[in-house]
Amino acid sequence: MADGGEGFGGRIDVIARTRGYRRWPDEVKARIVAESFRHGARVGDVARRHGVLPHQLSDWRRQARAGRLALPEEAVAGFAAAFVPLSVEPALDGDAAAATEGLSIEIGKVIVLRVPDGIPGARVAELVKALRDLA
Repeated sequence: MADGGEGFGGRIDVIARTRGYRRWPDEVKARIVAESFRHGARVGDVARRHGVLPHQLSDWRRQARAGRLALPEEAVAGFAAAFVPLSVEPALDGDAAAATEGLSIEIGKVIVLRVPDGIPGARVAELVKALRDLA
C-alpha cells in the first residue's frame, strides 16, 4: 500500500439518509399550513423553508380545508371567514333535550356529535377531527 501498510490516513464522512415517513405533530402542520395560506405565500417556498415536500404541504392544506386538520386561532388571525353548509331542523319528539342544549354535528351518515353549551371551539374542532378520521 502507498501509506506504508498502516491503513487509510484520509477522512471518511458517513451521511445517513432518512428512510420512511417523518411524523409531523398536528400543531407543527397547522402552523406551516397557516403560513402557506397567507397572502402572497407560495406552497413551494413555504415547503422548502420547513423541509417539507410541496405535495405533502398541499395534502395538509386539503386536510385543513376539509376540517381534518384544525388550525389554531392565532395562526388564522386576519383570515377572511369561511362558511360551511348548515341546516337547522326542528327537534324530533324524542329529541327535545338536544334542541335546547348546545349543538349537534353530523359527521357522515352515522356519527352525531352533541356538543353542550360552553365547550371551547378549539376542543370541538379536535373532536370533529378525531371523529372524521374514524368515519
